Amino acid sequence: QVQLVESGGGLVQAGGSLRLSCAASGRRFSSLAMGWFRQAPGKEREFVAAINWSGNSISYKVSVKGRFTISRDNAKNTLYLQMNSLKPEDTAVYYCNANPPSTSPWESWGQGTQVTVSS
Repeated sequence: QVQLVESGGGLVQAGGSLRLSCAASGRRFSSLAMGWFRQAPGKEREFVAAINWSGNSISYKVSVKGRFTISRDNAKNTLYLQMNSLKPEDTAVYYCNANPPSTSPWESWGQGTQVTVSS
């Protein structure tokens, strides 16, 4: 089966760092634009960052720009999100998927990884 598995979340203090990983199954990962998304309690899932298939085109949500870095390793079918200078408002469940999600070859979203930032 094809699937997305996020990992690397945790509880950190404001100003701390986390590195999230997304392991994606399937043979077409290297041809897909990918993104990170997050959902905080009571809020809709929102876009965080995206990267095209080759890594030469990257975009970020304005509020994370300069703090987060998205990257990918196509040889490992893995997407990363390095998160520095974390803020309490970054607290959310983080998900990966194709970007835009409507292009996703996977059957469903993964279960995500919880990021909690304390003040």
